[in-house]
Amino acid sequence: MASPKLSVIIPVHNESACIGPLWKRLFPVLDRIGPSWEVVFIDDGSRDDTLDVIRSLSRTEPRIGAISFSRNFGKEIAIAAGLDHARGSAVVIMDADLQHPPEMIEAFVERWQQGYDMVYGQRTDRSDETRVKRGFAHLFYRLFARFGEIGLPEGAGDFRLVDRKGVEVLRTMGEKARFSKGLYAWIGFKSTGVPFAVEERRIGTTKWSFRKLFRFAFDGIAAFSTVPLRIWTYLGFLISFLSIATALYFLIRTLLFGTDLPGFPSLIISIMFFSGIQLMSLGIIGEYVGRIFAEVKRRPLYVVAERIGGAAEVSNSLVPESYQQRRA
Repeated sequence: MASPKLSVIIPVHNESACIGPLWKRLFPVLDRIGPSWEVVFIDDGSRDDTLDVIRSLSRTEPRIGAISFSRNFGKEIAIAAGLDHARGSAVVIMDADLQHPPEMIEAFVERWQQGYDMVYGQRTDRSDETRVKRGFAHLFYRLFARFGEIGLPEGAGDFRLVDRKGVEVLRTMGEKARFSKGLYAWIGFKSTGVPFAVEERRIGTTKWSFRKLFRFAFDGIAAFSTVPLRIWTYLGFLISFLSIATALYFLIRTLLFGTDLPGFPSLIISIMFFSGIQLMSLGIIGEYVGRIFAEVKRRPLYVVAERIGGAAEVSNSLVPESYQQRRA
């Protein structure tokens, strides 16, 4: 098949109810853009009939294809797989739950044709979220801007268009603990944002719990900064300084006023406090060591169980032959 002008990557996980409504809105948009396009669904180990729904669509529209994982590898890995298999001159990444309006793709393509290599959807408000969630999101962007290697546009997510040259750079990044938002910013290129309002999710429920979001935020900071490690170095120096100052204080007090009766509660509190500091510092070091361990094993990012449609053909040798198991 000739390479299309535009590829649309859509990671899905148990989203069978969303695919029909999504396609009804997405197809007219792609039809207005032109005939040279493809849609590549990445089935991230769905346990419902998501893959069957995609297979039915592919029979009626040959420009629809899919890559099905052997198990759930996570959204960040699904995006990486989509970039491996997308063949378009420009690649759009979006979610299937219609919170990313398909109509925005036309604005993305227009900016791309104006010469921008990266066009991202920039969320205009978070009024649909709780105050706590908004506060943590704002805190994350501030921490990342302060301590990260690069800055992130606030409100920018995975909903974006990436030019082919940016896609090729992203494909060379085989790291396991992926933080795609940071990778998009790290590669550079001429970028611009397009404001949009996130639509309410009408079908299904979100897969992102507060625990997963917190873990994702920590992965992002750890992937682009060593500040969590340096904090404990600074804290160690501070505690050492305070301990020396405290020792001098008690030495002078003992010389002037004599020895006080030792306090058992203060001793226990001190032991528990410093033990906690040591365990937390070891935990942070362990997080980084764990990432190193995952990288040196050199396991593939994902395993493909099935491919559907001609649009899901492997585009070049960056995807190992061992991934290719079966084609529908």
